[in-house]
Amino acid sequence: MDGGIHMQAVLVAAGVRDRMVLGIKRDALKDRDAVTGFIRSILATSSPAQRSAFHVLDLTKLVDLFMAWRAALRDVRPCYAVKCNPDSALLGALAALGAGFDCASRAEIEAVLALGVEPGSIIYANPCKADAHIEYAAEVGVNLTTYDSEEEVAKVKRCHPNCELLLRIKGPYGGKAKVDLGTKYGAHADEVVPLLRAAQRAGLNVAGASFHVGTGASCTDVYRGAIESARAAFDAAADLGMPPMRILDIGGGFMAGSAFDEAATVIKTALAQHFADLPCVEVIAEPGRYFAETAFTLVARVIGKRTRGEVREYWIDDGVYGSLNCILMDYYVPRPRSQATPRPGEKTYTSTVFGPTCDSLDTVVTGYQLPEMSVGDWLVFDDMGAYAMAAGSNFNGFATSDIKIYMAYSS
Repeated sequence: MDGGIHMQAVLVAAGVRDRMVLGIKRDALKDRDAVTGFIRSILATSSPAQRSAFHVLDLTKLVDLFMAWRAALRDVRPCYAVKCNPDSALLGALAALGAGFDCASRAEIEAVLALGVEPGSIIYANPCKADAHIEYAAEVGVNLTTYDSEEEVAKVKRCHPNCELLLRIKGPYGGKAKVDLGTKYGAHADEVVPLLRAAQRAGLNVAGASFHVGTGASCTDVYRGAIESARAAFDAAADLGMPPMRILDIGGGFMAGSAFDEAATVIKTALAQHFADLPCVEVIAEPGRYFAETAFTLVARVIGKRTRGEVREYWIDDGVYGSLNCILMDYYVPRPRSQATPRPGEKTYTSTVFGPTCDSLDTVVTGYQLPEMSVGDWLVFDDMGAYAMAAGSNFNGFATSDIKIYMAYSS
């Protein structure tokens, strides 16, 4: 399928078709310029009452990312990590493109099922789950989950005895990840056999193994060691006389761009080295930020200003208790730019940008160079789709859920 056919599927997808999607000419755009033009068209046509912070979801970017995944890792099915960004249009578009889903709670499973996704396309990828959530998974037919403790085996046996398991292992550290999930999850090498035996005694089928190298891993070679460790788990299960494992989940942590290309090369080489003799093994992954991060842009309005000599201080209508919580929660480095077209030789000022709440912690950037701005002007934040809206709050009465999302695609 080419990009045009993919886009047609996205535009009629659940979560997308009932919301306004505006088309923009491809020859007028090239990524950032395209989104900037779209933002200007929104501002030009919106009423003053509607002029508050908003997001832009670039559906064309999303399709391009999916096609790039298929080209680089054709035999690895992406199961999107819903926790990264649960926007229904994003979920529906990915479902239409053929993605599965990594859900970590009842609410995430409900959100995906509501879009018509089959339960078999969902992995309940949370190694430690509440009883009630496991019982709900049993009710709706989500029959694959992860585990990394004997206590979880007993819980699944009690609440969902027909569920299959993936043993979550702790891969070798060294990925220089933004967030090392191995500090919380993953069986150590000496725990693999006891955990396999625990499932065997409980009569639960271990369908495979999973790992996660960490969120935003910058050293892609870590996948090599993790895949080698996963193969050791497969062999251990075989030695115990368990049914052959058939699923390998290589987790998430992927970032779009050259880092993804490097990771894909390492993964394909490692799979060929360690799993070539097991051709029936299904390989899946749990990308979140790879799809969400660069597909979203935040546009925030300047609602206040203070001048102190050559220093400028601005207040905007979104901040670290809203979408920009990713500054604190996900190590996002904001690089805001003025929505206005820069003028040649335009002077910039050392600037601080605050969010709208009354907390001094609500500071977006300090000592940052920006042109002179006025109340009513706009700042643009690129790459704002990962762990941003998902973790926002209603602190001080500013609701993240009130921030509108506009969708665009290029024709």
